[in-house]
Amino acid sequence: MGEFIEIRNLAKIYQVGDEKVVALRKINLSIPKGQICCVLGTSGSGKSTLLNMLAGLEKPTKGRVVIGETNVSALDEKSLALFRQDHIGFVFQSYNLLPTITAWENVALPLVFRGMDKAGREKAAQKMLKRVGLADRALHKPTEMSGGQQQRVGIARAFVSRPSLVFADEPTGNLDTKTSHEVMSLMVRMAKKYRQTLVIVTHDSEVARYSDRIIHIIDGVVDRDEPNRNCLLEKEGREHAEKTEEEKTKCKGEPSV
Repeated sequence: MGEFIEIRNLAKIYQVGDEKVVALRKINLSIPKGQICCVLGTSGSGKSTLLNMLAGLEKPTKGRVVIGETNVSALDEKSLALFRQDHIGFVFQSYNLLPTITAWENVALPLVFRGMDKAGREKAAQKMLKRVGLADRALHKPTEMSGGQQQRVGIARAFVSRPSLVFADEPTGNLDTKTSHEVMSLMVRMAKKYRQTLVIVTHDSEVARYSDRIIHIIDGVVDRDEPNRNCLLEKEGREHAEKTEEEKTKCKGEPSV
């Protein structure tokens, strides 16, 4: 796999009154296309600042971020907006759904900005809602859905335009354990199916277990960068396959009636 995201000598310093606060210190990372990558750190570690730099939501003090062949750090606001519209999807902790419109209308929003006609948008949004298990909630507004259902709508919206890159910022922060598992499984499976690069930022080590790679960040620096050799989703897949094989073997051994 070629490198899809290149982060070079990235630093971010905030001026707070008379003091300078260093949020990031000389970060160097490469993320291949199609990788499920998790940035793991506690509150104040710099992980959210790093996400903002990658998404072009903040300008670095030093260094650069290159996505594909585009130096995101050098783009002006108009060019950044167009780049995000064409290449990036977002999943937020607080869902960020528009409360006055339905689930399918929320999912269809990225397609509006891409100029797709209403019939095409509705078809694509309905298909995506079905994929996330919410076909029967298409006409519901966010206030008529649970937190887990709202996050599924958020995932559908992030993936509906098939962006090459999806950022997920604390995607399970407002969810219970069971729903968190469902949401992470869904999001990772979708990213793998369409070979999309997924960057997850979280403080939760359990969420990190769904990724291919875990980048530990402490006090604005990369403390550890390691492959996740025990990916939770792959482990579940192996256990399911083993269970299925056991059941087949058991059935073969049973006498026919």
